[in-house]
Amino acid sequence: MAGHSKWANIQHRKNRQDSVRSKLFSKLSKEITVAAKMGDPDPDNNPRLRMAIKEGKSQSLPKDVIDRAIKKSQAGEGDDYEEIRYEGYGPNGVAVIVEAMTDNRNRTASTVRSTFTKCGGNLGETGSVGFMFDRKGEITYPASVGDADTVLMAAIEAGAEDVESTEEGHVIWCEDTSLNEVSTALEAALGESDSTKLVWRPTTTTEMDLDGMQKLMRLIDALEDDDDVQRVTTNFEASDEVMEQL
Repeated sequence: MAGHSKWANIQHRKNRQDSVRSKLFSKLSKEITVAAKMGDPDPDNNPRLRMAIKEGKSQSLPKDVIDRAIKKSQAGEGDDYEEIRYEGYGPNGVAVIVEAMTDNRNRTASTVRSTFTKCGGNLGETGSVGFMFDRKGEITYPASVGDADTVLMAAIEAGAEDVESTEEGHVIWCEDTSLNEVSTALEAALGESDSTKLVWRPTTTTEMDLDGMQKLMRLIDALEDDDDVQRVTTNFEASDEVMEQL
């Protein structure tokens, strides 16, 4: 995806802010609790939990917070959480997927719908934009792990589908159903990844100018400020000049 590394850089800058980091930690902890609740509390026997812990570590989630989140699952917390996906359109018709984890479907739906409306978007029906994305496994490595050819060969051997290598690092894509196997094989060849997770990868993109990107950022910030929202994905495309002005 053309906007992937640019968006990752925006997220990295945002995550340095204390208030944003605190909210991020809370969402990562919730994912760990639910993953542990839905399967085995031992990450070696629970691929979803293992990925949730890895994502937490990649965002500097402290070990004691991870351990506490797993213990919460054994104490009965996380029983009432329901995973819901919302789809809609943002400024300039950009596609937006919102993944939420909530114990109150009506509250979350109302808040998400209101946020779309206030920020110049429209919440649609499930499937209204989902056809513009593929569900994929995404594994990222720093540039220091090796050159593009080295990573490409490791990815092919591991059963990955695609690799994007830039000066900033490597993004390896695979089928969503094979993420655990591919990531395990890659770790044997390249070492531990920066991040391993399931994502929505755009198959088509929407070009955004500076005004559109500023409006989109306001929508995403407002959505991510909701404690029930776990992650937001869009199919924006923007030039380097626009991204720099942001």
